[in-house]
Amino acid sequence: MGALPVFRWRLAPDGYATRRQLRAQGLRPGGQEVAATLERPRRRREPLVAHLYRVDLALPVRPMTPGRWAALAKANAARRICPRCRRDAGYVIPTSLGMCTPCAFPDPCDSVRSV
Repeated sequence: MGALPVFRWRLAPDGYATRRQLRAQGLRPGGQEVAATLERPRRRREPLVAHLYRVDLALPVRPMTPGRWAALAKANAARRICPRCRRDAGYVIPTSLGMCTPCAFPDPCDSVRSV
């Protein structure tokens, strides 16, 4: 068993595709091993490497079931709830803040007005 074939950037033969290219065609690798690699050279750094899969062995993407849609909707809704004030922020809360913007950056004028 030899090493994987390596192709230069934009020179891969027909019949090979990356995961994203398979997904755009409505396919998935389906458990197959990486068939080849694609290398994009860069100056002073290691080349970028992409894994290629055979299109003829790819399987169709599994359809979303109603249970999966419900789980996805619930997970996305949870990303909008502020853990501090427990309100729906109306947007996905940034992980860098960990809370909604009003909780992360309280207005100092609000504390003066409440006194």
